[in-house]
Parts: sequence; structure tokens; C-alpha cells
Amino acid sequence: MNTTTTLTPAGVRHSRAALLAAVTGFFVITLDAVVVNVALRQISLDLGATITGLQWIVDGYTLLFASCLLSAGAFSDRVGARRAYAIGMTAFVVTSLGCGLAPTVTVLIVARILQGTAAAVMLPASMALIGEAFPDPAKRARAVGMWAMGGALASISGPVLGGLLSLVDWRLIFLINFPVGAGALLLLRRVPRSPQRPVPVDWAGQVTAITAMGALTYGAIEAGAAGITAPPTIVAFGLFVLAAAGFVVSQRRGAHPMVPLPLLGNRTLAVSTGIGFSYMVGYFGLPFVMSLYLQQERGLSPVETGAVFVPMMLAGAILTPFIAGLSQRCGARTLIAAGMGLMATGLTLIALLPAAAPVGVLAAEMILVGLAGPLVIPTITAVLLNSFDSQRAGTVSGIFNTSRQIGGALAVAVFGSLLARSTTFLQGFSTSLLIAAGLALAMAALATRLPRR
Repeated sequence: MNTTTTLTPAGVRHSRAALLAAVTGFFVITLDAVVVNVALRQISLDLGATITGLQWIVDGYTLLFASCLLSAGAFSDRVGARRAYAIGMTAFVVTSLGCGLAPTVTVLIVARILQGTAAAVMLPASMALIGEAFPDPAKRARAVGMWAMGGALASISGPVLGGLLSLVDWRLIFLINFPVGAGALLLLRRVPRSPQRPVPVDWAGQVTAITAMGALTYGAIEAGAAGITAPPTIVAFGLFVLAAAGFVVSQRRGAHPMVPLPLLGNRTLAVSTGIGFSYMVGYFGLPFVMSLYLQQERGLSPVETGAVFVPMMLAGAILTPFIAGLSQRCGARTLIAAGMGLMATGLTLIALLPAAAPVGVLAAEMILVGLAGPLVIPTITAVLLNSFDSQRAGTVSGIFNTSRQIGGALAVAVFGSLLARSTTFLQGFSTSLLIAAGLALAMAALATRLPRR
């Protein structure tokens, strides 16, 4: 049968609509993870948020996104990618309105938690929409590239867009999701209904995973606010241990575990998750502490703060198209080790800069961190996908991306605690970045254990 006969004008329109909806979804998911950093100072002044509140505004989103990501793929298969995307985007728009209209810090944190849950539902569904709309492997690869560029564009524009919107009102960084999300839902109406598969959901694993990650993050944040020996901190860490043990038991005994434990014994997966975790500690932790530093300590406006991040983001975007060729020429583990080494170098240089160093020098040194992104993430993802059969690809990708999000959430929790407990802001700032640099350096060495290509 000649499959080209299926490419009718209507089919082409449906494919384009699915791709645009998927790209839009990934764009807003990524944007809301990064855009809030530049607005933290304004949120603090307007709502009276403490450093603990600011940590939860960032981490509430990331934590639930990470916790629900493993089950979200099964949910998408069960109800169909089109319906799952519609549910996720609708919830994302509603919770974004909740963020933008929040009268208190507590309401904003709750809305961010729900927003992160909606983002987790939407992400795997957006990729599934592309898979359904582009059955041809070559066309699907190009579509996935455009989908990835949506996230890259959000990363690049996020700091500047957040600064510009904050000049008017910080609430606009959330309210802008309403027209964007509405447009994506209109596009979705032109996409055919997706097939459904009766995939079981591992409820025991999901509940214990959320409890363990939430307790660990809360304990890290509370350690900065009340101290490591404070009763709430001890209780939180104790709950983490119990929930983590419960998760392991549920994955060992469950009929349909989210994370089959034998997979974790695979060296490539273990090294990759460690690299993904450590990368996000630096890449997510740096904007959090740097945005506060530039505005609180250096007196920069939100727009000026966003502009400082532009060279870092642009450097990564410029390098991205050359990564495939470099990987073929140099080998995957060489690129990954080089990327983590650049990150470690950049974070160390920033941490050791004198307090009066020109802002331009900071922006230049942040470029080293920006270059790490395209060297590490696409390459390590390719290594993972090439190391497992297609039946394991979804699970392996879920484990890897969850480890990344946990790294970002813990970076904000721990670094915020260091800022709160240190004698001076600069001391906490430098200590945070040196911790991230140490992790990156360790992972640069560990990358030599990965397959060469």
C-alpha cells in the first residue's frame, strides 16, 4: 500500500495543528519554570514573601512536575494524547490565572503546585501528539526538533520577558498563559481523536513518590528557615525516609511499577540520571540565586537582570545546531564531560568573583554555564535512547527527566536555605555555586563511564 495517499490537505492541516499545539505546550511549560526567577524580588515586595516563600514559589511548580511525570505518560496512554493534552492545558490555564490573581503568598504557592501538576500531564501528551501526527520517522524527527526549539526559545526569552512584564506587573508573567493556552486549545480542535490504551496507573508508587520528594524538599527549605535540628525539619526528613522506603517496596512488589528496580542497576542509566540531576542543580540553581543577587545586592531592575542572562541563553542556542556533528566527531562522553567541566568552571569563577566585579564580567562567565546545556542534555538523551530498546524508552526517559527536575527543586531548596542561614548574602551565594560546581566536576569525571558514542 502506498502510504503517501494518506497525506491529504486535511491531514497536513491536522499534522500542523498537532505540532503547533505541542510546541506551544512545551513553550509555556518551560517558560513558567524560568520566567518567575526574575520576578521574585517584585513578588517579595508586593506580597511580603520571605526567602522560604520564594523557594516554594519556584519549587512548588518543579516538585509536582517531577513527581507526576512518571505517571503522566500512563495517563496519556489511558485517556488518549489529545484528551490528556486538553485536560493538562485547561488546568494549566486555570492555575495560571490563580497564580496571577493570588492575593497572598500561600495562594500563589498552592496555585504553582497545581500548575506543576498540569504541566506534568501536558508534557508527555504533547510528545505523543507529535508521534501520532508524524508516522514517518524523518518527518517526526524534524517535528521533535521544532518541539525542542519551543523549549529552547522559552529558556532564552524567559528572563527578558519576565523582566519586561514585571515592569508593568509581575502578575502578567502568569496571566499571559491565558491567551497562549486558549490558542493551543483552539488548535487542538483540528487534531483527530487519539487512540486509547488500558495502561494501569501505579497509584502506590505515585503517592509515595510525591510524599518522598515533597518531604525532602520541605525539609531542605525548613532547615534554612528554622535549622537542621528543628522539629519540623526532623519530621520532614523522617517522613522522606519512610516514603522512600514505601516507594521501593511498591516498585518491588507492584504488578505495574513506574520504575522497574532492575533498570536502576544499569550503569548507563545510573550515570545518566546522576549527570542530569547535577546539571539541573547548576542550571536551575544559578538563575535563582543570581536573580536575587543582581536585584538585592547590585540594585538592577528586572529588565536589566533579564538582560544579564541573555548571553548565557544565546550561547547555548547558537551551539545547539552543531551538537550532532560534534558528537559524531568527538564521541558522546567527551562532549558530556566537556559540558559538565565548562559548567563547573563557570560556576566556580562566578562564586569567586569579588563583590564589586562588573556585571558584564558576570554575564560573560555565565556563558560557560549556557554552553553546557547543548553539550550535555541532547547528547546524554541520545546515549540513553540508544542504550535501551523502544519498549523501555518511555520509562527510561521518565526516570531521567524526573531526576533532572528533582535536581532543580533541591537546588532551589538548598541554595535558598544557604542564603537564609549564611552570615551575609554573598557568603550563601558563593557557597551555593561552589556546591553546584563540585557536583558538576564530579559528573564530568563520571561521564567517562558512559558509552563512547
